[in-house]
Amino acid sequence: MLTEAIATPSVSGQEDAVARFLTGWMSAHGFEAHIDAAGNAVGVRGDGPRTVVLLGHIDTVPGDIPVRVDEHGVLHGRGSVDAKGSFCTFVAAVAGLSDEALAQTRFVCVGATEEEVPSSKGAHFAAGRYAPDAVVIGEPSGWEGLTLGYKGRLVLHAAVSKPNFHTAGEGQSAGDDLTEAWFRVRGWAQERSVNAGIFGAVQATVQHIESATDGLTQTATGVFGLRLPPEVTPAQARAELRERLDGLATLDFRGDEVAVRHPKDSPLARALRLAIREAGGTPVFKLKTGTSDMNVVAPHWPVPTLAYGPGDSRLDHTPEERLPLDEYDRAVAVLRDALTRLARSWPTEDSGKM
Repeated sequence: MLTEAIATPSVSGQEDAVARFLTGWMSAHGFEAHIDAAGNAVGVRGDGPRTVVLLGHIDTVPGDIPVRVDEHGVLHGRGSVDAKGSFCTFVAAVAGLSDEALAQTRFVCVGATEEEVPSSKGAHFAAGRYAPDAVVIGEPSGWEGLTLGYKGRLVLHAAVSKPNFHTAGEGQSAGDDLTEAWFRVRGWAQERSVNAGIFGAVQATVQHIESATDGLTQTATGVFGLRLPPEVTPAQARAELRERLDGLATLDFRGDEVAVRHPKDSPLARALRLAIREAGGTPVFKLKTGTSDMNVVAPHWPVPTLAYGPGDSRLDHTPEERLPLDEYDRAVAVLRDALTRLARSWPTEDSGKM
């Protein structure tokens, strides 16, 4: 399943072929499976009163990496780490659950579309469709890693336009003004990050910058990316940056994502910690500086949540993306054990959730 999923291209917005493959595999292995209105590959097993949603994404960034398994048992290919590997881990783990676990819990595997682009189409659709009691997000953490939180995000598009003038004359060019805008954004980020660790800091980067003239008008445009800690919401960042950049450039803010951080002492986290230790590993809690579909669903699903999946996240989006198959197998076994433990831990009364 994993190798075929990786071999099926699924750049964001073009996930139909891999969704059809995955729903077909799930249908053949005990799931009720379908492709929903957002293009998500959905598989359901179990009919218990509690619901666990396992939300991964099946789209990838562009970049063709020839799919192969090398002599060391390592699978190379786009999406092997980010994050078809995680979603296939979910499906394989749930496919192997016992009748006892399935009688206590309903497991919903959602292979979401468009996670690698700002739309997060699949996660937004799922957030309004389910009311889970626990959530596992499919992102690479390593088989011993449990990710509890992700930073927020805000993207600033800045533009300057002014009449053209000779560069030997007095005054600032549009490019000068845009550069000053960037310096102010960076200064604001540094002030917001005093005595903060990496997860508590505001990270600011230039994503794009250019200037031009048609002989009459100068223009300069830039895109500045901001990674925000829980202490700084996108609304706060917008207000403070508008004040700081007032009159210097035209501002357009996009891609709002609020940071999220879940507690490490939840029934879900305990079940995974025990399963990792039982497999001979040492659980490691992580906080990520990027964003994921956890940011999208957290406001809608205030329940125990963490991200789990095999692979080294440092290989995300790189030409060297690859996943050791023995690590994949360990992650499947750990997750199956953890879901079994979680199913046994529920109180006996019906939660009333759908």
